[in-house]
Amino acid sequence: MNEQATTRPDDPVRGAPSPDVLLTAEVFDGEPGCIAQARALADRFLTRLVAEWLAVLGDHTRSDLMLAVSELITNADRYSHGPYMLELEGNAQRISVTVYDSSTALPVLYSPDPARLGGHGMEIVVALCDRVTAERVPVGKRIRAEFELST
Repeated sequence: MNEQATTRPDDPVRGAPSPDVLLTAEVFDGEPGCIAQARALADRFLTRLVAEWLAVLGDHTRSDLMLAVSELITNADRYSHGPYMLELEGNAQRISVTVYDSSTALPVLYSPDPARLGGHGMEIVVALCDRVTAERVPVGKRIRAEFELST
C-alpha cells in the first residue's frame, strides 16, 4: 500500500491541479485487510476534511461513505486482476470517492431483487450517493461516487 495525501497533484486523467480540494489516495494489492485499510483511510480523510476544511457532515455521511468505500473496494478486489487505487477528494461542499482498477468491464446495475444472492454492491452505492459514474480509462476503469455536503 502506498498512501498519498495532498491538496491536489497533477493528474493526466483528471486534469490540472486545484487548491480547492483535499485529496488522499492509496494503492491496494488485494492482500487480506485491504477493505479495512480503505475504510481507515476514508475515516482519516473525513476527520481531516472536518478539521481543516470545516466540512459539515450529515448524520449519516460518515457511515454512508464508509459503506460505499467497502462496496467499491470489494468490487475492485473481486473483479480486477491487479492493484487498485482508492482516491478521496473533498471540500466543504462535496466528497468524491473514486476507485481505479485494471478491469475494463463496467459494473452492471441490476434491478432490486431481495431473492438474488450477491450483486447488490453497486445497488447499495447508487442508493447511498448523490451521483455515481463509471467509465473506462487508460488503466482500466474508474468508478466515482459523489456525496453532496450540507453548507
